[in-house]
Amino acid sequence: MEILVVNPNTTASMTDKIRIAAERVASAGTTITAVNPTTGPASIEGHYDGALAVPGLLAEIAKGEARHAAGHVIACFDDTGLDAARSLARAPVVGIGEAAFHVCSLIAGRFSVVTTLGRSIPIIEENLVKYGLATRCARVRAAEVPVLALEDAESDARRKIEAEIEAAKRDDRAEAIVLGCAGMVDLAADLSARFGLPVVDGVTAAVTLVESLARLGLRTSKHGGYASPLPKPR
Repeated sequence: MEILVVNPNTTASMTDKIRIAAERVASAGTTITAVNPTTGPASIEGHYDGALAVPGLLAEIAKGEARHAAGHVIACFDDTGLDAARSLARAPVVGIGEAAFHVCSLIAGRFSVVTTLGRSIPIIEENLVKYGLATRCARVRAAEVPVLALEDAESDARRKIEAEIEAAKRDDRAEAIVLGCAGMVDLAADLSARFGLPVVDGVTAAVTLVESLARLGLRTSKHGGYASPLPKPR
């Protein structure tokens, strides 16, 4: 089966990092196609960037649907454009934020989220309420790290992320950590070993969930809110 993984921003180096992580957890026989739009923001940091990213994201989802991809992953932790993508697609579509929250809720009583910038906290908190998992999240923390700093080996991004994880263990009584950005995908295993608790990355969680949905033969419901768009001039 083919799983399409869409990084909604235009930073190709991040897409490559996402692809490597997705391929690492994909089952034998699963092909990962990782793409990003050619137009849109270089990173998604808040509502404005998210809105600009949606048209390019939907165009990539449409290409995957035309190829009959078995499922789609939206590799932005804000779950940018998720509902619109589900309206467009018949194959299952999973956002990495949604996937990480649900997976973490299965292995820990309470978790904290460590994301990039403070402006993303309200979006993540709103999503937690929408998914019914707000009471399981102790706190959403921001390391105040720009997304593109995660692509710079010389930045102090990792140190700041580690400081927030340490604070989450100490102050939030977090039993697990959710990494709140696709650009952190390569850090999860090392951070889990360092801090001695589960650290969940949404990219790998979403890939495995989409595989499971596809194997179960489940597709996006077209009754109600995710009904296919009506034909009209656009």
